[in-house]
Parts: sequence; structure tokens; C-alpha cells
Amino acid sequence: MDVPYRSPAHGWIEVITGSMFSGKSEELIRRLRRAQIARQRVQIFKPSFDDRFSDAEIVSHSEMRIQGVKVGDSAELLRLVREDTEVVGIDEAQFFDKDLPAACTKLAESSKRVVVAGLDTDYLGQPFEPMPVMMAIAEYVTKTHAICMVCGNPASHTQRLVASDERLLLGATGTYEARCRRCFDPTLATAPAKEVNGKR
Repeated sequence: MDVPYRSPAHGWIEVITGSMFSGKSEELIRRLRRAQIARQRVQIFKPSFDDRFSDAEIVSHSEMRIQGVKVGDSAELLRLVREDTEVVGIDEAQFFDKDLPAACTKLAESSKRVVVAGLDTDYLGQPFEPMPVMMAIAEYVTKTHAICMVCGNPASHTQRLVASDERLLLGATGTYEARCRRCFDPTLATAPAKEVNGKR
């Protein structure tokens, strides 16, 4: 979904959300690149916790990349946003602290377009804070879908394939896969390692 070009005195929040492998980062990068092509002043941020694919770049699972800056929390993000910035991009928002919605609201109220991407639910299928609040305060919400790796239907859940009760567990293919509602099984992540997917 594309949103209309903003006037200099108007800001807003866009949220892109869904499961892993659903194209959230890809859509975020697409929107930010369009803003750059339009010669808007863009700043892009990612949480310092996420270093899976690159130290500072935002990288999608399809290998799309755009340069960003790592930040430790929402307060640091706010400090780094320049006054003349027009568009602020934020990836992996679920790894940020609970103050992210307030930070994004402040940016939008200072006439900036804020584009946020992140998981809506965790490995147990529970709402992944701060994304529920982000979705509630956003003017625009886009929910992306992946393909279920079991049955091929549209997928909206992130299936953890390894046994761990850590909510924040970095990984990609081999650690997670997309599942539909019917094929999603949160008990796989809590089963003994030898029972996960029938493998030791």
C-alpha cells in the first residue's frame, strides 16, 4: 500500500506487520527507497540486538538491503533523528522497548512520516509488544502474509523449530518458518530438543 505524499506540516505513522518471511522488511525498504528517489530526507534505524545479516544495513530475507543505523533504545533513536529529516524508517520494531510508540508519536507530531516494520506475534502466537500499540496509533497498517511451509496456504504465524523459552531468539531459516493458523503449533518450541520436528 502506498500512502499519499505529505505536506510539510503533516506527519503520520505507517505500520507493516506480519509473520517472519512475509516480506515486512522488503516492503519497508521499498517505501524508503521511493522516498529517497523523491529526494526526501530519510533516516533508517534498526535495534542493536539484531545483527543477523548485517551490522547496520536493513536486510530482507530476499537480500534487499538499505543502509541504516543501529540504536540501543527508543530514546537513542529520538536523539539521532535530525530536525530536517522527513521520513524515519524503523525495522524489527518488536525488539524495541515499550517507549517506541511514544517516540514515533513525537516524530509524527513533528511533521515526519514514520514507517515501522515488525512482528505482530511471538513464537507462542501472543501479541509482540510494542507492536499492538504501534498498530493502534498508526494511520496506516499493512499486514503481510507468508506461505505456510506445511500446507502452502497463506501464513500469519511464526513457527519456532528449536526448543527454547527465550522470547527474543534471533534466527532465520532453520530456526523459524511460516505457518498458517491450522499448521501452527506453539508446543514445538517448548518440547525437548529431540522431539522438535522429530529430530535431535
